[in-house]
Amino acid sequence: METWLTRTLGVEVPLIQAPMAHVSEGLLAGAVSKAGGLGMIGVGPARPRAYVEEQAAVAGSAGRPYGIGLLAWALAQDPAPLEATLESDAALVAVSFGAFEEPVQRAKAAGKLATTQVGNLAEARRAEAAGVDFVVARGREGGGHGRDDLGTLALLQIVLDSVSVPVVAAGGVATAAGLSAVVAGGAVGAWVGTAFLCCGESAFPTASRERLLVADDTATAYGRVFDVAQRADWPPEYGGRALRNRFFDQWVGREDELAADPAALEEYAAARRDQDFDVAVVYAGQGAALLRSETTAAEVVAGFADV
Repeated sequence: METWLTRTLGVEVPLIQAPMAHVSEGLLAGAVSKAGGLGMIGVGPARPRAYVEEQAAVAGSAGRPYGIGLLAWALAQDPAPLEATLESDAALVAVSFGAFEEPVQRAKAAGKLATTQVGNLAEARRAEAAGVDFVVARGREGGGHGRDDLGTLALLQIVLDSVSVPVVAAGGVATAAGLSAVVAGGAVGAWVGTAFLCCGESAFPTASRERLLVADDTATAYGRVFDVAQRADWPPEYGGRALRNRFFDQWVGREDELAADPAALEEYAAARRDQDFDVAVVYAGQGAALLRSETTAAEVVAGFADV
């Protein structure tokens, strides 16, 4: 399947593996790129320059284009990951969730392709004005952090109707049929995270994968419970989609109480250390219900190419 995305990025499949902090490091990004998609390193908050350099070296060793995803709100606190990214050989830089304009413009000035994830029309217009090469229209079905404003299909249509740059669809795209659907709808490709969570090359803990492989179609929920429990500095408009668990059900709608409850916060911290996922978070999108077994990045990319 040839699109603007495959021609521009030099990939065989119009598929970008979403940058997922603590999951998609250099090993996964390089494996996806080697298989014919565009792999991306996810850089979480507080990651030092050295981490970006190390993971970029691993991804780049595959000899194929790859990308790096950064958090705009975290760069405002520490710009070092952006500096390291601009000095890397990454072909694509994604800066999302916050004031992305200046980092995007710096990436463009450094000769990189640049993009950002948007969850509504206002963000899409900001992205186009900032000079992105393409917009990632990320619907509420997506795993991890983002807006909960619109579903993928509605958002894709609205953004396509309103911007002139190419658009990549994200959120709930989990199979070749999903990729074909969004391309038929006008997208130049798909931005996919959840489908790669159970790859052997991902950094996802084994216990997290076990939870995912038994997830059904209603297993995920969206909210800020886990951010509050982790004392994370995510802007409140970007909640997260994750597997629903006992802790989420206990505290959803009571986030202010949770923030003021030292015992609950310590319970969460201990659960993270112990990988107790009745309490700790497993970020995943609605496509988690389609995960059947542990696999490899090459097998996942091949599955998307089977159209």
